[in-house]
Amino acid sequence: MATLAPPPLTRPRPALRTAEEERAARVRFRRAVALLVMTLVLPGSAQLVAGNKEVGRTALRIWFVLLVGGVGTALTAGLWHQLAFWIVSTPWLLLVVRLLLIALALGWAALFVDAWRIGQPLSLMLNHRRVIIAISAVMALGVGSTLLFGAHMVSTQRGLVLALFSGNEVTGAHDGRFNVLLLGGDAGQGRWGLRPDSITVASIDARTGRTVLVGLPRNMANFPFAKGSVMREQFPGGFDCEGCYLNGVSTWAEDHKELFGDSEHPGVDATIDAVEGITDLKINYWAMVNLEGFKDLVDAVGGVTLNVRDRIPVGLPSDDFYTHIEPGVKKLDGFETLWFARARYDSDDYSRMARQKCVMSAMLHQLSPQTVLTNFSAIAKASSAMVSTNVPHSELDYFIDLALKAKSQKISTVSLVPPAVDTADPDIAEVHAMVAAAIDKASGEPKDGKPAQQAPTADVEASADADADADAGGGARAGGGTSAEPATPDVVTGGSIGSLKTGYAANQAEDLGAVC
Repeated sequence: MATLAPPPLTRPRPALRTAEEERAARVRFRRAVALLVMTLVLPGSAQLVAGNKEVGRTALRIWFVLLVGGVGTALTAGLWHQLAFWIVSTPWLLLVVRLLLIALALGWAALFVDAWRIGQPLSLMLNHRRVIIAISAVMALGVGSTLLFGAHMVSTQRGLVLALFSGNEVTGAHDGRFNVLLLGGDAGQGRWGLRPDSITVASIDARTGRTVLVGLPRNMANFPFAKGSVMREQFPGGFDCEGCYLNGVSTWAEDHKELFGDSEHPGVDATIDAVEGITDLKINYWAMVNLEGFKDLVDAVGGVTLNVRDRIPVGLPSDDFYTHIEPGVKKLDGFETLWFARARYDSDDYSRMARQKCVMSAMLHQLSPQTVLTNFSAIAKASSAMVSTNVPHSELDYFIDLALKAKSQKISTVSLVPPAVDTADPDIAEVHAMVAAAIDKASGEPKDGKPAQQAPTADVEASADADADADAGGGARAGGGTSAEPATPDVVTGGSIGSLKTGYAANQAEDLGAVC
């Protein structure tokens, strides 16, 4: 007897929905979407309409307080920049902001989950249910990740402030100016900053930000130390020992740490004693720049545009990477900028000092707040490995404000180098006069009611030689001096306008940008 095959297994057809049921499903779906959108626009409004009203009222109050506070702070900071600088430089406030952002991210995400629940996802059609899950996930993750990223940025800023600006001694302006010692330190293993390669004092007008860069050559000898200093006690007649130069003061102090008590930076302290004795300026703060780490900072801001006036060697002929930076106005990356500032092959120390000042000027004028915000994480990472300073974080907002003021003004320079100064046996009284005259001229406020005198310049001392060169067809003088007129670029040595004989324009200038 034949047996009948069982019927094939088939999935039962869903019952056909009526038009009214389809319409009701669409209404439930739109309601669920609306609750999520409401949570995105006004956190807590979904709960106030269809959920726990107490939760909704609390969330809305918090949201309005934060919104009004944030908008008010932003508007005030836009009109009064000092407030913005204070916020981004105050560690305890940054910690509060970070915790607030984290709490806001978690609370807002919880409201999205609750809004999804209120939308009764199990009552929705399957395809609607999937869409609602996707929408709620995208909104919750988008808002939460944005706020958490903001918290991370705030944490990075706080860590940078605490790591870099750890000084605890606040000093006031001296004669209306802040004098900050800038040291470019060696970056070799185990010898961070032991032999400063670049020594510059930035004398900044405490009111206007007008800055004078005072350059000191690393090979200066036979100079006095500041009165009453530790180094003055050890060298009452000046640093006149065999082979003793300015950049060796730091090494000498590190080898005699016991003389400096509990100081964490005896090398810097001793260098300050020397700089104060040479310039007759009272140093407020110092900053040590790791010149190798400087590469990362330049790369973090996208490079720096410089006027390369001559072929600049990159490395030494014995290096396998030896090449040149070709002349022209061009944007250099960190590696190239470092060599532009440090190269002295086929050049000399004083031409290099001039190029370093041009790099300082370019960085000041090209580093905008927009660039800092866009590349903040990379800048923070580079800066923490690049700079060591004793500027207290409580003063950071003030100096940021001064830096922005300085961006819109000329930078003046006076360098204690040949031919104006004999670095082997400097006339300290004349050096003091040079520095004082350059600062008085830049500030426009001469002391004691006397007109600001002209600082001795390379041009004055070398005028006879330069005139003779011009008569012989050598062209106009190339030394910079403190004249308002930029030196003519007829003579370029080692990438800098001027020569060792007549002086370099960027080392002695009223407007550094004009001669770079």
